[in-house]
Amino acid sequence: MAVANRARGFVNLLSRSSLQTGSKPFQLRCFAAKASPMRPATVVTTVANAVEDLGVPTEGISRPLSEILMELGKKVPDSFVKARVEDGQTIKYVPWHIINRILNLHAPEWSGEIRNIVYSADGKAVTVIYRVTLYGTDAEIYRESTGTASVDDTHYGDPVQKAEAMAFRRACARLGLGLHLYHEDL
Repeated sequence: MAVANRARGFVNLLSRSSLQTGSKPFQLRCFAAKASPMRPATVVTTVANAVEDLGVPTEGISRPLSEILMELGKKVPDSFVKARVEDGQTIKYVPWHIINRILNLHAPEWSGEIRNIVYSADGKAVTVIYRVTLYGTDAEIYRESTGTASVDDTHYGDPVQKAEAMAFRRACARLGLGLHLYHEDL
């Protein structure tokens, strides 16, 4: 029964969001060898079963901001942490795509945007300013940070992409995600 209620809520959420954005109302379409109309209760049960089978968390999608921040503040598992040597120093970091997945899991309503891209006066470095916004049921919060990369440094991809990934990770750290990597040695 609880699964069916969660699925109903999921379908209602999709319907409401499409109405708020002005897009076409959400319609669940089932594909089968023989076309037959499905009753709404069957559709809800089908969605609930599919969501449960995939292991997609349906509880806590909309939570208070304090709960989201508490989850993001937990230590990232060591298996997610990578290291690279830059200018003779070993730098520990969590790759941007892992951070993206963690945000999707704990704060599915998050958003991110590049606020600005600035090249240095001599054209040797590029700085990206990135903003991450979290949306809770009670409030929203954003943090911005910068990332800078040398234009000549192409070891880890395009310099703008490197600066963006760095700024994204730092903005997330300001929200608590991976922050422990910045003060591990203290």
